[in-house]
Amino acid sequence: MHIITMIITVLGLCLFEVVSSVDNAIINAEVLGTMKPRGRKWFSVWGLLFAVFVVRGLLPWIIIYAVNPALGFWGSFTASFSGNPLVAESIAKSAPILLCGGGVFLIFLFLNWLFLEEKHFGLPATEKFFFKNGVWFYGAVSVLLAYIVWKGIHIDLMLGFSAVVGSTAFFVTHGFKQNAEKNEKKLMKGHMSDFSKIIYLEIIDTTFSIDGVLGAFAFTLSIPLILIGNGLGALVVRQLTLGNIENIKKYKYLKNGAMYSILFLGLIMLSDAFGMQIPEWVSPLTTVLVILFFFFKSKKAFAIE
Repeated sequence: MHIITMIITVLGLCLFEVVSSVDNAIINAEVLGTMKPRGRKWFSVWGLLFAVFVVRGLLPWIIIYAVNPALGFWGSFTASFSGNPLVAESIAKSAPILLCGGGVFLIFLFLNWLFLEEKHFGLPATEKFFFKNGVWFYGAVSVLLAYIVWKGIHIDLMLGFSAVVGSTAFFVTHGFKQNAEKNEKKLMKGHMSDFSKIIYLEIIDTTFSIDGVLGAFAFTLSIPLILIGNGLGALVVRQLTLGNIENIKKYKYLKNGAMYSILFLGLIMLSDAFGMQIPEWVSPLTTVLVILFFFFKSKKAFAIE
């Protein structure tokens, strides 16, 4: 991989991680506001190490290993930098299976936001229409999944199975997120130790990080690059959580930018899985352009208000 491509990939991963983690940062900030300074410091240091190395480092590593068991655990980590043609062939064969499942997950995530979640309407005509017709969400994702599976099994049975796994992962993590939002309100009113709150925040962080981890595969299958890019993004999110979250809330369309980025990344992953050769620079460039669009839209709206 060329050094310029690596740098662009890392920057794209970092930006995507930051914007897609805004909701998580807001929850963290609200809970941290109820904790003592010692607890906040512990979370900012050890919690960061857990978020970077365990969640955003180990999780994608396990996923790569799961679809390439022949490479071994260490081989899965170093595969993208290996000069062995057999390793490259193994990664190439397994990539469509991984990308199909990840693509389905991300597209379902976007559609759930588009149909069901309350939001600031960044693109009013489109977003208001789908939000008013939210009852069609489950019908839409069911038909879409059936079509993807049907197309997939004509190429490879594992491709169709991967699509089902991606949809299952979405509904499982979505359930955890909904439960987390309900528990957050109880947590703010109840009396829990700082240690219990830290454990709660780490569990929430793990749940929210799955979006970023799967989205990272649209950028690269290189575990070291994912670790660096997502790790830098997690570091930025922690700093925002501890000191600048109120400023971030003012940019009300950032969530829109994150979700449209997720849509495009999901489409890129599915396209790649079904044989289209998408250049490596497309994912980071698309992410940057989409997020910049909604960032400046947010800034303009904030100036008017």
